[in-house]
Amino acid sequence: MAVEIRRVEYFYVTVRDELGAAYRVLSALAERGVEQLAFTAVPSGPSVAQLALFPADPPKLAAEARAANLELDGPHRAFLVRGDDELGALVDVHERLFKAGVDVYATSGVTSGRGTFGYVIYVRENTYAAAAAALGV
Repeated sequence: MAVEIRRVEYFYVTVRDELGAAYRVLSALAERGVEQLAFTAVPSGPSVAQLALFPADPPKLAAEARAANLELDGPHRAFLVRGDDELGALVDVHERLFKAGVDVYATSGVTSGRGTFGYVIYVRENTYAAAAAALGV
């Protein structure tokens, strides 16, 4: 699989930062058949956390979140990069964005430990089209 890049939508859910908060959100969505491509959680204040949900089917997430009484913020847009884990795997991706004049303002990634990786790239909304063109998606 060299490198695969795709456009994705994501949604934020803000929760009280307490034991089991992410579990409750993720299990409620899993019980409703909502598949996640990626997930992150970060603190957003002294007692608040922001969960970012990257669903395989954004309309399904929106519908099922309403049914689960979850208040979503979004959709927002990002890019999901997946590929073979090798030295410099993300250099070409970032070079294309740099040459297009697109500022990457946040990323999150992880290797599988089995030779592959996943990586989320966040760019500003006003540069999303230029980023998509630079990345060929």
